Amino acid sequence: MTELQTEERASIAPILRAHGLTRVFGEGATRVEACAGVDVEVRPGELLVIRGRSGSGKTTLLNMLAAVDRPTSGSVWLGDAELSAASEDELVRIRRDRIGFVFQGFGLIPVLSAAENVELPLRLLGVPAAEREQRVARALGDVDLTQHAAQRPPEMSGGQQQRVGIARAIISEPEVLFADEPTGQLDSITAGAIMELLVTLVHDRGTAAVVTTHDPVLVARADRVLELHDGHVVSEVSGVGVRSAG
Repeated sequence: MTELQTEERASIAPILRAHGLTRVFGEGATRVEACAGVDVEVRPGELLVIRGRSGSGKTTLLNMLAAVDRPTSGSVWLGDAELSAASEDELVRIRRDRIGFVFQGFGLIPVLSAAENVELPLRLLGVPAAEREQRVARALGDVDLTQHAAQRPPEMSGGQQQRVGIARAIISEPEVLFADEPTGQLDSITAGAIMELLVTLVHDRGTAAVVTTHDPVLVARADRVLELHDGHVVSEVSGVGVRSAG
């Protein structure tokens, strides 16, 4: 990404923002502060990578940003909706309608074909059959799996299964895409191809994306990188340089 592109994106209002996110588990001697006062902003068309060693708090942070877990303190906003204050029913609707997920373990239903796995979110949204068929075909084309639509997950490679997972995540046109170690079960060549696919989809569609990883190959393709250590942000890297967390 060029410096001009970075500056243009910085002028766009963030779609996802969080302030002072803290998550504490346990009490007394067993108390663990998994995240400590983290601030995050993500803009449309931006791929943010959260990296750190195992136990650094990156998955905890991702879960709070994705409305999977509630912070002990702090706030999370998706557009004008405050996720950290929403009811459980509201969070279910937000996760269904406005958020996409890509899982490390693919998360596909083995008895369904690739097309049926991708179609599932649209069924939950009540999208008419004819429109579902068109959107599934387009999504499978976007991830280069048109010829594999009828195959079931056990008949596909790991890379192909993850492509199905990405197609399923983008089929409902979410505002933010979340991926927790999406290439953790893939070899380095396949992982690189999956990351290139994510980058292309994010930039082409204008979707915001938050990805956790410790893979340097994936980190190198991010628009911005947030590094965590023991629940604290220790650095932030973007197209305009590095700033240390205060």
